[in-house]
Amino acid sequence: MFHRILILVSILALAAATNAADKPNVIVIMADDLGYGDISAYGATAFKTPHIDRLAAEGRRFTSGYCSASTCTPTRYSFLTGSYAFRRKGTGIAPPNGRLVVPPDAVTIADLAKTESLDFAIQRLHEVLAGRELHALVNNAGFSPKSADGRRLGCLDGDMAVWREVFAINFFAPVYFSRALATNLAGSDRAIVNVTSIAGHRVHPFAGSAYSTSKAALWALTRELAADLAGHGIRVNAVCPGEIDTAILSPGTDQLVQRIPMRRLGSPAEVAGLIFYLCSPQASYITGAEIPINGGQDVY
Repeated sequence: MFHRILILVSILALAAATNAADKPNVIVIMADDLGYGDISAYGATAFKTPHIDRLAAEGRRFTSGYCSASTCTPTRYSFLTGSYAFRRKGTGIAPPNGRLVVPPDAVTIADLAKTESLDFAIQRLHEVLAGRELHALVNNAGFSPKSADGRRLGCLDGDMAVWREVFAINFFAPVYFSRALATNLAGSDRAIVNVTSIAGHRVHPFAGSAYSTSKAALWALTRELAADLAGHGIRVNAVCPGEIDTAILSPGTDQLVQRIPMRRLGSPAEVAGLIFYLCSPQASYITGAEIPINGGQDVY
């Protein structure tokens, strides 16, 4: 059985390839000392919770609860920083006149577009590992901006700030994490997998120029890392997806399906399966490869 720890860069920071106008689809309700029995939708009578009741009536049932601590200050600290409060000094129950627990300049989430926050991501990773070995790194975060009306951005569209942001997330973050974690990964049959794109090999009708060139650069990085890290027992490969059925598909993708020999979109599970294989001992003699997963889209 293959029991290993896979760290996906995409869980260290959210960099969704969506339009700026898209609204978030996750709402977090944080309340002190509030339990299921205190919500009127579940029968409470002491006080009313009409807005939660409305969400519950529409089918959004609150059946899961997660608490990092039973007291308000540690819970807030953990929620805002992503760090387990009881592993830090000075994060216990604070008095009304207590000092500020989270400094104003503290980095509370690793934004891959900001190089200065990447050290924080590595710090958080080591906290998650808690001394355990790291066996694989998957550089999966990606950003593919569009124009305000949803069109692809070509070489002459947008400003240089967009190009810098795309390359920071899609290319320089993988460079940083691969370098920063090379020592942790060094050993017997460890793996790095970069997620590139079919857009890195051809002009794509929806993926913009910045995204496409960043993915082409990521494939070149994969080759260079494979050569440099093989002697350290680290294999480096890339997975190159085509059209995958996710929530960020562009309008008109259904027309591309007719040009795919298998006549369907790929699934995230199929991509994840290939990534897992490349991290497994079954792929122990594969390095420096970019493996397409696109239903035959590139045969034409």
